[in-house]
Formats: sequence, structure tokens, C-alpha cells
Amino acid sequence: MKYLKTFDEFPKITMQDELAKFLWVNDDWIIDFSYIDIVKSAWHSCWTVAWAYIIAYKWLKELYWTEIPKRWEIDIKIQKSAIEDNAWVIWCVLSNITWATTDYWFWWIPWNKFNRRNLLHYSEKVETDIVMTRLDTNKSIWINYKPWNVVNPMAILMSAIKEDATDEDKKSFPIRFQNMVKTLFENMDKVIEIK
Repeated sequence: MKYLKTFDEFPKITMQDELAKFLWVNDDWIIDFSYIDIVKSAWHSCWTVAWAYIIAYKWLKELYWTEIPKRWEIDIKIQKSAIEDNAWVIWCVLSNITWATTDYWFWWIPWNKFNRRNLLHYSEKVETDIVMTRLDTNKSIWINYKPWNVVNPMAILMSAIKEDATDEDKKSFPIRFQNMVKTLFENMDKVIEIK
């Protein structure tokens, strides 16, 4: 697959999942995610996909420090409903990385082993965009996303689809749009607020 090589510059996320060993994907339980892995699942790169990926990267660092995060011990609360704004896209990315999900996924292995259900919650009464909790320690991280601190996503989008958009506006849009994504990654500390 051909893709923008700038994606390779974005940080990777390393997770641990005992199911990988149980079903013999590998022997060390280690799974590495890159931004391009998520782009393949979403089949696009935008400020929302970048947002969710940056959130996962930043909060995992905050919750685990030098430890490798475990996919089965992470709970996620999202303030918005699934159909509000881009909350569903955020869920897809975070679920892909953490495997936390709502009311479906693994159930056929007895005694709820490897259960990932009821670890992701919509329409939660929380004070920030997202709250993530490490279940073995009950430590939580409260997160807000503020891309407008460094970019104006809607202005870039509208520049290509407005009625008076020029051919040059439309031609340059994909480059400007992905440069915006790159800017978000270059300014992670400015676009993510952790409480």
C-alpha cells in the first residue's frame, strides 16, 4: 500500500494482549500499532482519526509510564453520544487500539475470559471529552482535545467545498489537509489537555 511517508514519523503505540499468546499470534503478547494501521482501518486520515490516535498515545503514556499497557484493563467513557459529531469515529479508533467495546465482542470463551465488553461507554456525564481508566489501579485520566489551538480544520475543509472554491483550492486541499494532520502530531502537547 502506498501512503504518505510522513505517517511513518508519527509515534507508534505498543500494547500487550494475552489473547495473542492464547491463540498463538505471537509468544510475547506484544502488539504494535502505527498511525498507518489505523488509517487502513478507517480508510482515511483526518483531524478526528488523528485526535483519537493522539489521545490513545498520550493517555497510555500517562497511565502506564514505562509499563506496556494491557488491552483488557482499560475503561473508556465518552461524553458525547455515538451519533453526535464524530464520536463514533473516535470510538472506532480507540476500540481498535484498546479493544474496549460496548455490548459486543468476545463472549464465547468460558468464564468471561478475554472479555472486552462494557469497557466503552457513550453519553457519559463526565466533565471532559473522554475519561480513561486503568482498571487494575483505578487511575483515571481526563482528556480534552483542542485542535483549534494550532489549526482550523473546518476552514481547511470549507476552502475546498465552498461554492466559490477555485480549482487551485480543490487541487491543494489534500496536501493542506494532511499537513494539518502532521501539525497536530507535531503539537500533541498543545492539542491535548490532560487533567
